[in-house]
Amino acid sequence: MDKRSKHVMDFCVAGFTYWDGPEVVQQMKVGDKVELKLEDDNPYDPEAVALYYDGRKIGFIPQEKNSEVHQLLYFGHDIFEASICQLDFEAHPERQVRAAIRLKDARKA
Repeated sequence: MDKRSKHVMDFCVAGFTYWDGPEVVQQMKVGDKVELKLEDDNPYDPEAVALYYDGRKIGFIPQEKNSEVHQLLYFGHDIFEASICQLDFEAHPERQVRAAIRLKDARKA
């Protein structure tokens, strides 16, 4: 049995309250997929990777964690899947939603 993990990282969604996060947070469930999109024109972070839930931007991978994911996505490597891994509605709004990034398992394809 393969016991290796596909887990790459998890994090609180950065900038959650500045985008559409508060408008869609009540619809979110643990396990829901989020889309990763590069934002190379981002004036604050040239390696920004935005997260989208149901077509709406909910924030970013934190700047201190985004470099490797950005580089692989930039060069066209579609190897990641991202999802909501924790919801805490009692926490500060910037800490209510955690996302996880995992490697896609190409063996299933």
